[in-house]
Amino acid sequence: MSAVLDFPVKPAVRPYLDAFAENAGEPQWLREWRRRSLNRFAELGFPSRRSENWRYLDLQPLERAPLLPRRCPPAGGAAALPADASLGIPAHRLVLIDACISPEFSGEAEPAMPGGARLGSLAAALAEERETVRAAIAEGGLAGPLAALAAASFTDGFVLDLAPGTAVEQPIEIVHAASGAPASLHTSSLINLGAGSRATIVETYAGAGARYWRNDVVSARLGHEAQLTRIVVVEEGEAAIHTALFDARLEKGARLDGFVLLLGGSRARQEWTVRLAGEGAQCRLDGAFVVGGADEANIVTAVDHAAPGGETRELIKGVAAGRGHGAFQGRIIVREHAQKTDAHQLSRNLILGRRAVIDTKPELEIFADDVKCSHGASVGDLDEAALFYLKSRGIPPDAARHMLIEGFLREAAGGVADVALRDYLLRRLAARLGRLEE
Repeated sequence: MSAVLDFPVKPAVRPYLDAFAENAGEPQWLREWRRRSLNRFAELGFPSRRSENWRYLDLQPLERAPLLPRRCPPAGGAAALPADASLGIPAHRLVLIDACISPEFSGEAEPAMPGGARLGSLAAALAEERETVRAAIAEGGLAGPLAALAAASFTDGFVLDLAPGTAVEQPIEIVHAASGAPASLHTSSLINLGAGSRATIVETYAGAGARYWRNDVVSARLGHEAQLTRIVVVEEGEAAIHTALFDARLEKGARLDGFVLLLGGSRARQEWTVRLAGEGAQCRLDGAFVVGGADEANIVTAVDHAAPGGETRELIKGVAAGRGHGAFQGRIIVREHAQKTDAHQLSRNLILGRRAVIDTKPELEIFADDVKCSHGASVGDLDEAALFYLKSRGIPPDAARHMLIEGFLREAAGGVADVALRDYLLRRLAARLGRLEE
């Protein structure tokens, strides 16, 4: 269905509008929501480097050679996953293949979910007309163009809904697999944690084969004193483009612990926006990226302190080799009435080689006067004195460099409290460093 619009549309947007098709089986409100979302995308077009928020990532390949949405594949479709992508510990497992829930592969290591916890398909929740899901979608907003396109085109996603006081002890493992078909894969997911509830989610994005584009949106709402740990590992195919937005709202006393690890994809961007809406809310966002070849990786964060007594800690580390380009953009806002805020942000980076580039842009916007806030950034090469010391102890030069790079990045994962999950992240990191072009 080609949309009829009352404003000019950029040529790069037109193929996505023409490819849009309504699902007659969906409720009328959802079809109208999708149309409004599509119009919003048509109005804004693809973000470009002229936008400050997107200056470090080039999406022109999506404009020159469109990757159009596809319907869910037949059950049992093949997917490419790293051989050791599984957490390897008891977990509630949900697998999406080409942006659609796969019952065949889900639940391989699934213990029983506790009472008061619901985990499942977004498409199924919409078919059930669950009012909480409808309200969450309507609340999501259409501020950004790629989020709007995801709202118009998503095929599925996951929903995690915890009743007040519910604790999910085992990690919840969400695997987003791409079979390799040249297409765009749009997903939308919802996380709702009731007061005093807690959960840990580990999301892995993986694929191989042909060029594809993954565009993912996750919205999270944390009630009074709820706790969410969310870990994201991106290991897309070599030619893949990955864009993702995580939007979270924290009520009084809620806590969010986040960790992002960008290891694969020709262009990968993880954006996290967090609003500390309740007094005493806490947020920890750590992450790392490793880029080589001509790849690009961006971690973008925006933490909005809108209530008193909030706390934020951020540590982002990056390594770039070859002609790789990495970037971190982090913004912390402290509103006028958010007194007693304690917020600190640090970005540290290593450049290996003359053609690699890392940009780092930490920002503070402070409108309150009784706060403790700081930020810092550094970009440099390996410590020559440490390298000389290791080589003087008989360690070969390549092994010594590898040890220093891995040691540099390990600190970013130090904030992950669960030892098994931290070990999993360090395994993925070590595997990537073993392939790093220097």
